[in-house]
Amino acid sequence: MRLALTLGALMLVSAAPAPVVAPSLVMQGQAAAAAGQLETATDLLESALAANPRSRVAYLTLADVARKQGLPGKSIRLYRQALALDPNDRTALAGQGEALIDKGAVAKARENLDKLAKLCRGNCPEQIALAGAIGRIGAQQTATKQ
Repeated sequence: MRLALTLGALMLVSAAPAPVVAPSLVMQGQAAAAAGQLETATDLLESALAANPRSRVAYLTLADVARKQGLPGKSIRLYRQALALDPNDRTALAGQGEALIDKGAVAKARENLDKLAKLCRGNCPEQIALAGAIGRIGAQQTATKQ
């Protein structure tokens, strides 16, 4: 009985640091991304997700890093994972919309814009940014056709 209690206490102690480690890794990953160290940021953020697979901030930051690396498909998937955790995350909707534009899926980006319009009830920064990105693509397509 005493052995079982000791083992149970050890399992609790060994499991306790994970929630503390993940935010630290996320912050380090964000700092690396801001400094342009994209590979380091990716490693840190993936480690954060291994420690806490429900870290929406880690998914969002990793998705941003993937966009900066020119990986829109990966970015879209990461935003989708953030949206699975919170379907109303305006940052994820806007980011995914911009990644969809990078991939050439403007119609799907407009769907994200529609979702943002319903969530924002007016203009919010995320809605304005995505609308601007869609507008720039429309202007480029018009200029190319002429």
